[in-house]
Amino acid sequence: MKDIGVEVKQPEKECNDPKCPFHGDLKVHGQVIEGTVSSANMIKTVVVVREYLRYDKKYERYEKRRRKYHAHVPDCISVKEGDRVKIMECRPLAKTVSFVVIENLGGEER
Repeated sequence: MKDIGVEVKQPEKECNDPKCPFHGDLKVHGQVIEGTVSSANMIKTVVVVREYLRYDKKYERYEKRRRKYHAHVPDCISVKEGDRVKIMECRPLAKTVSFVVIENLGGEER
């Protein structure tokens, strides 16, 4: 297993996925995002939702915002809907997929 340059727990399972940052050729760089898996219906791809607050100066209060990211899931990491995951930016893997899951943080958000 190779070091990907980020402090994350290494997966226990082995895989032969060429798009795996731990066992394949995929290099990761850029931002690390933490979010919740909202959909795991695609093959090797999940939709991760990140919710955040944005301050509105005019009304002097915060508003909730959310952003969806499509991320590739390597075979060595298992995720399901409701899991908290860390995703990291990589080269474009498909039309909408430019992130890869690097760690499963566990169960439900709340």
